[in-house]
Amino acid sequence: MSSDYALPVARPRVSLDVAPHVHPPKVELFDVKAMENIDPKGFRRTVDEYRMEKFGLFMARKMDSHPELAYIESWLLPELGLRVSHWHTHPGARQREDIYIDLVEVDTDFAARDAAPGPVWRMVDIYLDIHVYTGERLEVVDTDELLAALDARLIDAGTAQRTLERTYRTVEGITRHGYDTCAWLESLGIDLTWRDQRKP
Repeated sequence: MSSDYALPVARPRVSLDVAPHVHPPKVELFDVKAMENIDPKGFRRTVDEYRMEKFGLFMARKMDSHPELAYIESWLLPELGLRVSHWHTHPGARQREDIYIDLVEVDTDFAARDAAPGPVWRMVDIYLDIHVYTGERLEVVDTDELLAALDARLIDAGTAQRTLERTYRTVEGITRHGYDTCAWLESLGIDLTWRDQRKP
């Protein structure tokens, strides 16, 4: 599933100096064979576990030098256009959402086109995020970044519309299942498991 259309489609119409919150979509690579996660800044992070299922790819690794977060577990779900993450915080860190959802485009065939030696998944972050406080509430954030990127022609209208539609579907599904992300996904035949085998 290609995500090439999520890349810049024209020169920006606004100055990035005038609007510093405007930035191109962040790109991340998941190199399964090398057991590495290449973050948007190009840093190679060692991965403790990759797990491939028919519905997606699981990754678990340490969060090096992060002031609040010690560990991340993520599922990439290409068909839904989601990255579903569960954070582990350092002792004493502030309380966070139980589940962090990025709206994304996932290219599962990136390795084949890039002549890489093994499975490499490419993820493009399309700005919007959903914070889920399981059993209580959720919130959608960074709508301003999505609209600014669209105005700056860093993404096209089709990408923005697809991302918003996925957001509406996800919010409706999670809300309908009592703000339980895993329960909603289970209703779609997607069973997310985590390293400690509990479902946030």
